[in-house]
Amino acid sequence: VDLSGGYYDSGDNVKFGLPMAFTVTMLAWGAIEFGSQLQAAEQLRLTEEAIRWGTDYLLKTHPEPNVVYAEVGAGASDHVCWQRPEDMTTPRTVAVVNQDHPGSDLAGETAAALAASSIVFRSSDAQYAHLLVTHAKQ
Repeated sequence: VDLSGGYYDSGDNVKFGLPMAFTVTMLAWGAIEFGSQLQAAEQLRLTEEAIRWGTDYLLKTHPEPNVVYAEVGAGASDHVCWQRPEDMTTPRTVAVVNQDHPGSDLAGETAAALAASSIVFRSSDAQYAHLLVTHAKQ
């Protein structure tokens, strides 16, 4: 599974799905609620780019129904290793949420991020918005 992209957590090289999904949800609701203000400040396009960077990654973490990749890297080892991502040589472990390894909190927040983001892109990219809703429902 290609899990490139997305956002790292706290300045190191681990990706935690829950805080990333929450961040995307909040960015999306900010764009929905304050879109005209963001546009007036010439920040709406940048906000949409940040949302799309997150949702493109979240789509990768959901390769099939009832499966969400929850984490890339290992918190314990990544929190003590500060280097550029392109310089990493260590294997990247992943954690997955599925029927055998439950994680309804992550699944719910990922669905919320995708659904809220679909509203942001509804008028500018209807096909992408539909893709986001499809994954949110799964």
